[in-house]
Amino acid sequence: MAGRPGFAELFTALPVAVVVVDPDDRIAHANGLAEELLNLSERVMQGQPLAAILPPPIGGDRRDGHGFAVYDTLIETRHGPTIRVDFVEAMIADHPGWRAISLHPAAASRGLGHSADRAASARAATGAAAMLAHEVKNPLSGIRGAAQLIGAGELTTLIITEVDRIAALIDRMQDFSDTRALPLAAENIYPLIGHARSLALAGFARGIGIEERFDPSLPPALINRDALTQIVINLLTNAREAVRPVREPRLAITTAYRHGMAVSAAPGRPRVPLPIEICVIDNGPGAPADIADNLFDPFVSGRREGQGLGLALVDKLMRDMGGIVQYAREGHPEMTVLRLLLPRAAS
Repeated sequence: MAGRPGFAELFTALPVAVVVVDPDDRIAHANGLAEELLNLSERVMQGQPLAAILPPPIGGDRRDGHGFAVYDTLIETRHGPTIRVDFVEAMIADHPGWRAISLHPAAASRGLGHSADRAASARAATGAAAMLAHEVKNPLSGIRGAAQLIGAGELTTLIITEVDRIAALIDRMQDFSDTRALPLAAENIYPLIGHARSLALAGFARGIGIEERFDPSLPPALINRDALTQIVINLLTNAREAVRPVREPRLAITTAYRHGMAVSAAPGRPRVPLPIEICVIDNGPGAPADIADNLFDPFVSGRREGQGLGLALVDKLMRDMGGIVQYAREGHPEMTVLRLLLPRAAS
C-alpha cells in the first residue's frame, strides 16, 4: 500500500506553476506545470539564475521581507514563448531569502485591468444614460401626472407603480453619465466599511453574520468616502442575493496590504501601485461561466430580475478613484471574491 505522499509528489501535483528560488536568486525547484510553461525541465533550471530563465516582470517592487504581485503581465521567457500571467512572489516563512513564485494564466483572474472593450462599454453606458434621462424621463412625468388625474383605481395604481419603477431605473443609469472628477482624500477605510456593514446587518442582510478579517495596520487610502461606501454596500447587496439558495450562507469582508501590487489601468498605460485590498466574499454559486468575463459590463446580470447596473457602477466608481475591481472564485471550498484594489494616500 502506498504511504503518505512526500514533498516531491505534492509539489509536482500542484495545480499551478511554481518555481522556488534560493537566497542567491537561483532556481532550486520547479514543478511540472512550471516545466511546461517555461519549456525547460527542472533539472536544467536548477542552479540557474532566476533572471536567466524567468526575467522578473516590469512593475515588480520587492521589499525586504515581502514578496510582490504583478497581474496580467507579459514575460519574455529565455527559452520559451512569451507568457501572459499573474506573477506572484511570496517569501517562505522561517527561511530568509527563499521565495516561491507562482505563475497563473492571466485569464484566470478577471477584472484586473480595463480592456478597450470594457472602456468602450462604459462610454456606451454613459451615452445611453444621458439619452434616456433626456428622452424618456420627462414624458414619464407627464404619464404619471395624467394617471393621477384619472383618479383612484387598480389600473391607475398599476400605471403609477410602473412609471416609478422605470424612473428609478433611469435614475440608476444617470450615475454613469456623471463624468465629473471625484474629489479624493486620504481616508481611514474602516469607519466606511463599518457603516456599510451596519446598514447591511440592519436591513437586507439581517439574520446573516458578516465575518470580518481585517489588517489593523492599513494606512489611509486615497478615496472618495461616499463612493467607497456605495461600492461596499453594492457588493454586500450582491453577496446577499448570491447566497439566497445556500443552506448555510456565509458573508465576509477582509482587508490586506499587498506589498508590490502593481496593475495597469489600461493597455499601454504604466503600472501603478494599488496596495490596499478590500474583499467582499460569499459562499454562493458564483457568476455563470458564460458571463463571468463580462461581469462588470452594463446590463450584464446573472439574475433573471437583475438589471446589470450594480457591478458596472462599482467598476466606474473604482476607476474614478484610480483603483480596480476583480471577480474571482477562490479557496477550498470555492467562494466568490469581489476584490477592490485602491491606491495608498501619500505619506
